[in-house]
Amino acid sequence: MALHKPPSGVKSKQSRKGAASDIFNRVMGSVLVCALIVGGIMAGKWIWPVMASIVALGSLLELYQMMSSKFRLSRGWGLAGAFLMLLSVSIGLSYAVTLSIIAVVAFIVLFTEVVRRQSTGQSYALWNMGGTLSGLIYIILPWCFMIEIRSQTWGYIFLLTIFFSTWSCDVGAYIVGSRFGQTPFAFRVSPKKSWEGFWAGLGASIVCGSVMPIFVDFAPLPIVLISVLCGVAGQIGDLGESVLKREAGIKDSGSVIPGHGGFLDRFDSILINATLAFFIFEVIS
Repeated sequence: MALHKPPSGVKSKQSRKGAASDIFNRVMGSVLVCALIVGGIMAGKWIWPVMASIVALGSLLELYQMMSSKFRLSRGWGLAGAFLMLLSVSIGLSYAVTLSIIAVVAFIVLFTEVVRRQSTGQSYALWNMGGTLSGLIYIILPWCFMIEIRSQTWGYIFLLTIFFSTWSCDVGAYIVGSRFGQTPFAFRVSPKKSWEGFWAGLGASIVCGSVMPIFVDFAPLPIVLISVLCGVAGQIGDLGESVLKREAGIKDSGSVIPGHGGFLDRFDSILINATLAFFIFEVIS
């Protein structure tokens, strides 16, 4: 029996509805994330560590799920270590304790593989230890830095600058890149990204950093410098997560945030921005 194709006008109307729905979900997801993050940062106290820990653990679980499609992984030990790292920073323990947790997890995972090989004749120590620890370093440490930053007197200004500059970069790159992008930026990693979008994202981040000193009582130069850093490094961080997803053969790391995907999709740029900014201020101070 022949199948009747819908008229082109119907298909066009359906595609417009789908595009409008995607934009609506993306906007609402952005508003929700922005409200929660800004609210958590301003509230501080125990609220920000709890919120940051939820996002960090959710992001780590998404990364571990991606990795598990390629090799065996001790997700339980990794998540337990991540929880202890976030807890140690939240209650004010030294970074020596936080880093020692990573070492302890490494030895536990290695011993797990010793037992596995003795029991089954097979082991995955190289993959398991590397994959488990990379999640702690790539995701959990940056969120530990953000918890530590908020505990400082100037911390809320610092964090707001990082987040707003990163978000401005994302919006600028998306709008300009989707409408005017012609020159591929990294087509083998993320085909939709363009140099036009890159420069627009950097410009939007700098504009955000230039405007923020009007609303916060802080020296303008450090804020502008952070915005430049976020405009460049954040887009590289986004490409890094794109590589992970391409190797795993997936489009999004998760589906928890409407219109954006998973935690890792939404906060991939923040990870590198917070790490570099924290490192620079630790060196300066």
